[in-house]
Amino acid sequence: MHSLGVFRHYDRNHWRLATVPLEEVDATLVKPEYVTLVKSAVMGESNVIAAVHGFLNEFADDYDFSAFAVIWGYQEVQHHYAFTSWLQAVGEKVDNRAVAAMRAPYDPGTTPSATLATNIISELTVNHVYRAVSAWVDEPVLKDLLLRASRDEAGHAREFRHFAAKRLQEHPDEVPSVLETLYFYTADDKIKHPVGVFKAGLDELAESETIDTGFELFLDTVADGGELDALQGKIRRTFGSLTGFDLSTNRAVRRALATALT
Repeated sequence: MHSLGVFRHYDRNHWRLATVPLEEVDATLVKPEYVTLVKSAVMGESNVIAAVHGFLNEFADDYDFSAFAVIWGYQEVQHHYAFTSWLQAVGEKVDNRAVAAMRAPYDPGTTPSATLATNIISELTVNHVYRAVSAWVDEPVLKDLLLRASRDEAGHAREFRHFAAKRLQEHPDEVPSVLETLYFYTADDKIKHPVGVFKAGLDELAESETIDTGFELFLDTVADGGELDALQGKIRRTFGSLTGFDLSTNRAVRRALATALT
């Protein structure tokens, strides 16, 4: 099973929260923007329970992917609690009421391939943002933590792509749903993330940072003018390699979708 290789890699190489030197956090280097970004990351990562719940329901007939989902889930919980621990180290609290509101599982995608495609986008997005923010912040413990999380998300994107490719090979009729997913998330001049799409509007989030708070701050404060294009280009190239279509522009995505539907 593919998930056995993933587990062996995790067991051999993955970092532990105990190795993050939280006692060395330099509070004098912490800016308010750092706190906002980390609280936003906590809210994004806290959706892991809902996602694992959804995966295990939607892929009840796929042990290999379900095993990967559990491994992935542990790593994402680790991100949640690592960022929470950094906030605690600088005297900040997490709104646990807001976190608890994220618990409800996601509905299944239009197809299982669309669900996997959505998560490829999710992982590529946070990989890109975490890496860029890591280069931007001055506080060394947070810088290191963001880089660790970014590397994890890159690995997650790779594995979701593996399972999406396998699924599409067995169910080529699901290609249009993958292209529709790509278009939905990359057709706008902003960062769209599944957590923001599916969990927006909850009453418990009215007074809390959300994942979208972090993305807006990232684009306004951290990113240079080409950051969004670079992220969307990375996503389109990944989907192009997955589907065999030229998906380099929104127009190309629409053309590919029309072709796939014929």
